[in-house]
Amino acid sequence: MNINWDTKLYCLIGNPIDKSLSPLIHNEIFKILYKNSIYLAFNIEDNKLKDTIDWFKAINIQGFNVTIPYKKTIIEYLDDLSPEAKMLEAVNTVKNQDGKLIGYNTDGQGFLQTLIDNGIDIKDKNVLLLGAGGAAYAIGITLSLNGVNSIYIANRSREKAISLERQIKKNSSIFIQVTDLSLENVDKKDIDIIINATSIGMYPLENMSPIELNGFKENPIVYDIVYKPMETKLIQDAKSRGFKTFNGISMLLDQAILSQKIWLNLEKKHLEKLGKVEGILAGYVE
Repeated sequence: MNINWDTKLYCLIGNPIDKSLSPLIHNEIFKILYKNSIYLAFNIEDNKLKDTIDWFKAINIQGFNVTIPYKKTIIEYLDDLSPEAKMLEAVNTVKNQDGKLIGYNTDGQGFLQTLIDNGIDIKDKNVLLLGAGGAAYAIGITLSLNGVNSIYIANRSREKAISLERQIKKNSSIFIQVTDLSLENVDKKDIDIIINATSIGMYPLENMSPIELNGFKENPIVYDIVYKPMETKLIQDAKSRGFKTFNGISMLLDQAILSQKIWLNLEKKHLEKLGKVEGILAGYVE
């Protein structure tokens, strides 16, 4: 691309951001769509967040993504929130709309989009959700609002799992049960979808799995949102048993595409061009 007076700027803010794949993804999307835009990543110190947002407004930045640790603290510096961001009380995408910064959250829908794209209907399914951090919040709440029958929340910290349970119950009346990673009080035969939203499986825990897969039904879906390595130990174990699996690459890409839809008002004809980005990502993280 040729950077000139009309080049639009987008970016990621967080701390740390040195391992992020967002610049690779978004710049590739801009290239495919022939957009005169560039995407950068900025490592922002805690005491510089407000100054950063003021600067973004001053230079009329078009949009940006937000990652840890600022998904919640960014809210006080924004002008408005989408319904999803209000419900999740977290923001990962911001759009500059005529000088006002509007916060969105694509985490949950980015996760769900992978299942939709693969023809998987989650209605009336029983879900085992491993973890109770920020990603688990977005995934759990999104699933609860899209027809699942029940969610079992398994986490090392019972207190955090109970907090997630309460948050889901604010918006849904589905059955929720809190447990730990031993799964001693879970009937594994009832579980249709297993989701790993913990950090177990990524460096330096790449040789570990959050749970054992013994005792589950013959064909559960295993979705590990870790994307590096592409095949975590959990995914490897699931594949060896013939289970259908998904890794975090699809979720990562779908979240980015949803951000682009928010920023650029993309139409279906544009989205159909973006399938090749997943292959580029896969080659990068292997």
